[in-house]
Amino acid sequence: MITFKVSDMKCGHCAGTITRAISALDKSAQVEIQIPRQLIRISSSAASTAQLAEAIQNAGYTAQQVPDAAQAAAPLQSGCGCRCGTRQAAPVDVGQQAARSRSSCCG
Repeated sequence: MITFKVSDMKCGHCAGTITRAISALDKSAQVEIQIPRQLIRISSSAASTAQLAEAIQNAGYTAQQVPDAAQAAAPLQSGCGCRCGTRQAAPVDVGQQAARSRSSCCG
């Protein structure tokens, strides 16, 4: 898993844009996002760290890899960012992300 801090990711729309950019690079990638902590964890067998960072940058966001193993190992929660708790942490197939984002209370 590769973890990025994306300081300019503020909402579910941002997360969706980034997820779509990663999906365009690797359709089989798994993405976990925590909007309040501005963290994205990606598992990809087809893309390098540099390629993933570039995809996030091309989507209009700034990605900094998080080298700290403790930070990277901390459990992430996915969701819309409103902290309603309707969605729990789980790896998400980027192909299914769009359908899941519509199930959010804020989607």
